[in-house]
Amino acid sequence: MNKPTPKIIAGLALTGLLAACSGHKPAPLTPKVAAVKPQAQVQPDRQMQMNYVPPKPSGERSVEDILQIYGEYSTAKLKSYFAKAKMAYPPREITLIALKQEMRLELWARDGGEFRFIRDYRIRAASGVSGPKLRQGDMQVPEGVYRIEGLNPNSHFHLSMKLNYPNEFDRFHAWQEGRTNPGSDIFIHGKAKSLGCLAMDDETIEELFVLTVHTGAENVKVVIAPHDPRTYPLAANIEGLPAWTSELYSIISREIKALTPTVKSAKTRL
Repeated sequence: MNKPTPKIIAGLALTGLLAACSGHKPAPLTPKVAAVKPQAQVQPDRQMQMNYVPPKPSGERSVEDILQIYGEYSTAKLKSYFAKAKMAYPPREITLIALKQEMRLELWARDGGEFRFIRDYRIRAASGVSGPKLRQGDMQVPEGVYRIEGLNPNSHFHLSMKLNYPNEFDRFHAWQEGRTNPGSDIFIHGKAKSLGCLAMDDETIEELFVLTVHTGAENVKVVIAPHDPRTYPLAANIEGLPAWTSELYSIISREIKALTPTVKSAKTRL
């Protein structure tokens, strides 16, 4: 048999080098080579600690299913936040403060005493601008003081919590002005996309969902403000805002400032 010449050897080496740089890897020779990157490398802690629940047909998951899947992992994190704030978990009441300009959602809680700051979360998406929501399709995140009126374990946005927009204040002023369709279906949800809702990342909405179940939705208040009134006052000085916006901003400011006597320096941004 003829021995390979130096030119043939060099050619084969060059071919191997080009194949490696092209990004197209040769097919594996044995099954062992196939599984190089296990899927669990994506958010390993969360995936490893979540409990497996057999998949159900679309629309058939219950709140209990969500607690079984995410409850243990989310509760462990929540308990650590509450322990740092020196508060028992779960609390008796919570207030969520959503600040549209700062894109921040603050979690406050109390267990019979004063409210304490627990932590804050980043709001990933919130459509619209400063100012209250007035009508269906205006893409505005509403502003005001709301309650959680429903939990959706089968949301298209991972999980969602429905606000009671329009509340009594919203409905009264819509009636006064002859606005027959002020809008509806405003949620705090996952998937980081907003069409008038407050969109969080999926792990955050899992925490908030579990926290709301443990605390009781009837004990959760949500205050939505155009910006933080502890930084500078809320002023209805934008052209086109309704005359009653000043009244609304006074209500929002009172709700937020009642929680926060001296907390600015004590907060740890997460």
